Amino acid sequence: MSIEQDRQFLRQCVALAVDSVAKGGGPFAALVVRDDKVLAQSGNCVTNSNDPTAHAEVQALRQAAALTGDPHLTDCTLYASCEPCPMCLAAAMWAHIPRIIYAATHDEAIRAGFDDTVIAIALYGQPLPANLPAERFQHLPIPESSAPFDAWLAKEDRVPY
Repeated sequence: MSIEQDRQFLRQCVALAVDSVAKGGGPFAALVVRDDKVLAQSGNCVTNSNDPTAHAEVQALRQAAALTGDPHLTDCTLYASCEPCPMCLAAAMWAHIPRIIYAATHDEAIRAGFDDTVIAIALYGQPLPANLPAERFQHLPIPESSAPFDAWLAKEDRVPY
């Protein structure tokens, strides 16, 4: 897949994250893509479903696995609007996702009040990405990367979690 295709999927992902905020969810979204086609997508559903595990990446992985009938998504790419948290990264690794591409950094999430550093350190002894190779775990900045967090911070009736 080309870098421009990766950027296009990230733009779609970021737009979905902004939409998630508008619908009362968190400022995160994810896509699972196979052969240049979106198999599954989700915004963050933690507050909408009162489920602390309903992160966008986990939701999209669940949908893709159900659709394919296989828990191993070895020929897919996971696109995330933000650097995945420890739980989402672990779920992607359990799904055998070979490529994870994300737009916003962990620092952008911290700016909006989402700081999982203590969890990563407790689990891995260091902040993420825990020495994953660049071909597997890649930050690809796009101009829109901060938009979901800006929408979140501007939303007066947001439900913090």
